[in-house]
Amino acid sequence: MNILKQIWSWFGSIAISFVLVVFLGVFVFQSTKVMGHSMDPTLHDKQRVYVSKLPHTFSSEPDYGDIVIIDSRVNMKRTFKNDLLDSPLLNLFTRTDDQHVWIKRVIGKPGDVIEYKDHHVYRNGELLDEPYLNEQMKDDKMKSWTVPADHVFVMGDNRNNSMDSRVIGFVPLDHVLGKKLF
Repeated sequence: MNILKQIWSWFGSIAISFVLVVFLGVFVFQSTKVMGHSMDPTLHDKQRVYVSKLPHTFSSEPDYGDIVIIDSRVNMKRTFKNDLLDSPLLNLFTRTDDQHVWIKRVIGKPGDVIEYKDHHVYRNGELLDEPYLNEQMKDDKMKSWTVPADHVFVMGDNRNNSMDSRVIGFVPLDHVLGKKLF
């Protein structure tokens, strides 16, 4: 009988630990791996980054220049189930495809007009100072976007090799899953 109590005690401790780790991974903090070269030279392929989930948990708007992780499936409505399935610990068990989780930089917030002209990005008519870029954008077509309410405009730092808002469109704020800490 004593051995059963001990086993039950161990099981309870493991279950509580599991729930705590899932809670922390969904709502507070997680690590993720950079996949690809769209954030070079700031972040590199296979580099591990640590992300605060608090902005997503409390629905706060990211700041200009923040490096964020996003759900690139911008036309899909996100639910709490998505937050659980995107948790790294649960992802080990479910083996879901996380190719939809991207790391990008916030360029525009609601109401901003983002323009691309002469190989540079302008926000509300002002040229952006972007010292993190390592080369000029090659696209020479003028383009303009007005960021709608409750959305952001994101771009990769490697502008010539990045799938971002120029391709997928505006990112709903509930698709901004976290902010890079370090």
